[in-house]
Amino acid sequence: MTDNPVGEYLRARREQVRPEDVGIAVNGHRRVPGLRRDELAVLAGISTEYYTRLEQGRDRNPSARVLDAIAGALGLAREATVHLHELAGPAPRQRQVPRSAERVRDSVVRLIESWPATPAFIQGRYYDVLAANRLAFAVSPLYRPGTNLLRAVLHDPAVVGLEAQELARTVVAALRTAAGGDLGDPRLLELVAEFSSDSELFRRFWDRHDVRPQPGTGIHHLHHPLVGDLDLHYDKFQVTGAEGQTLVVYQAEPGSRTAEALALLASPEVS
Repeated sequence: MTDNPVGEYLRARREQVRPEDVGIAVNGHRRVPGLRRDELAVLAGISTEYYTRLEQGRDRNPSARVLDAIAGALGLAREATVHLHELAGPAPRQRQVPRSAERVRDSVVRLIESWPATPAFIQGRYYDVLAANRLAFAVSPLYRPGTNLLRAVLHDPAVVGLEAQELARTVVAALRTAAGGDLGDPRLLELVAEFSSDSELFRRFWDRHDVRPQPGTGIHHLHHPLVGDLDLHYDKFQVTGAEGQTLVVYQAEPGSRTAEALALLASPEVS
């Protein structure tokens, strides 16, 4: 990881903005991709000298107003703007020791285990499965406690029905969003090193600095070897008092073939 996260982020985003998209005429060949520093500075209403110091890490205390102006000039979405503010916070957290092991409260484990007909599991900050009920594991071995969901789908895109490029983009955005300004977290560094070693696509998208919060609701399409295709509606809930932990609950449309399949998987005859 860099010791200048703000500068690295701004440079990556600046290089992705096409000059013509922000009203800058392009005449002939340009030596740099995207916007030049001076062009971005003009769009943001700040001096080129100041922007250059900021991107090079020689000024580490930009005001919120300056950050918002730069974000506006870059056309950043709300989530990307929030991420920029996190990176530029007054004291970005650069951990030298790992977080304590993520542990799910006993009461939460009892809760999901009390839902025999509803697949549910708890995922951690970086998409580690921390706990799951029997039906969740019956739906997919992905939900076995100890599995890292990002690793699993990156190694086997077919398991979630995504083609490799979109999957790599999704995994990177999930990691960036989960990390926020905590780029020194050893668990994050471990996963980034592993995924970068395994996947050229991951490396490419990591360098883009995209952030994309994962939707709190949607549909997962899975294939089960016993009951076939499943269309599972999911909802995600933050676990109160457990930073980074998310409860994921699946359900099927009443009367659907997926509902019948879940009933079969929940039956005592299916182990």
